Amino acid sequence: MIYRRFGRTEQRISVFSLGSMRLVNVPPAQAQATVEAAVAAGINHIETAQAYGHAESLLGEILQTLPVPRQQLILTTKLTPQPQDQLRESLQGSLTRLRVDYLDQLAFHGINLPEHLQWVLQEGLPVLRQAQKEGWVGHIGFSTHGSLDLILEAIQTGSFDFVNLHYHFFQQRNRSALEAAAQQDMGVFIISPADKGGMLYHPPQRLQEVCQPFSPLEFAYRFLLADPRIHTLSLGITQPQELQTAWAALRDPEGGWGNVLRQVQQRLQEREQEHLGTTRCAQCYACLPCPEGIHIPEVLRLRNLALAHDMTEFGQYRYNMFGQAGHWFPGVTADCCTECGDCLPRCPEQLQIPDLLRETHQLLHRSPIRRLWE
Repeated sequence: MIYRRFGRTEQRISVFSLGSMRLVNVPPAQAQATVEAAVAAGINHIETAQAYGHAESLLGEILQTLPVPRQQLILTTKLTPQPQDQLRESLQGSLTRLRVDYLDQLAFHGINLPEHLQWVLQEGLPVLRQAQKEGWVGHIGFSTHGSLDLILEAIQTGSFDFVNLHYHFFQQRNRSALEAAAQQDMGVFIISPADKGGMLYHPPQRLQEVCQPFSPLEFAYRFLLADPRIHTLSLGITQPQELQTAWAALRDPEGGWGNVLRQVQQRLQEREQEHLGTTRCAQCYACLPCPEGIHIPEVLRLRNLALAHDMTEFGQYRYNMFGQAGHWFPGVTADCCTECGDCLPRCPEQLQIPDLLRETHQLLHRSPIRRLWE
């Protein structure tokens, strides 16, 4: 295992963290075996949330049986914005379910809207600062599915020790947030590189071929680990065997995080140019806002991936979440486009956006789905 300094927390954190969202969907014995295997392999960070069903209670039971002392683990949970008078009680509930008397880290779960950030700064943080003084909480951070502007605003307040961030090879919109976090000496935890990063545990054949000598998932891990501003990646695994790809990504950092990695990246970029040509969305976000509430760049990103890399299944998975997950995944499906033309003069690529939106809807639309932990 490799360990990195988690920003100004000064914690030495394993570069892979064990997320618990999916553990609630498997038999308890399987969840137990997965946690035991992860800890035995050197993972020292376990991450959960009140919103993940009974994940806290499940982990609370498993933690009692581990041969590793509590103080050798970094334990994180997350709390959603809520009335100030309920926050302390909510924190106590997490401690009770996890069967611990302190948390190494506590994150505000889902600073996705400006009003969430204002609540945290004005109401949430004072409560947690008091909890820090009482020894209940070590370090305070936040997770986000929000806009880049909002993420940068939250980071630049200087109020947080770490950030849980979406950033992957196939979605690099939040790159500047990495640098902003580094300037604040914040810990950086990357959310869901296997699932939100492209459903890479079940990759299409075309993507497997281009990513050689790595699997697509190993490539995704290596891409992230090659960036020293990133400290740890979430593993949303449900069985011990799934650790093998993570361990493979730690081998040969000289070659596998350097020249070979760059060669794979170049091939992926060439594939996009070959299959998309002048219809490729460059993800500049100049087309927003859309009067109808369509998240045009995200719709067209999914089109890019489906056509260039045969990632249609992933595209359908994400596209059909539009309109179903509120501020966690904002936007509506592309068939809401009225062809008003508002976006056209703002696109530096001169894309025929209404036509591409219509094509993407036909390609990816299926029955709507909900987020896993709902």
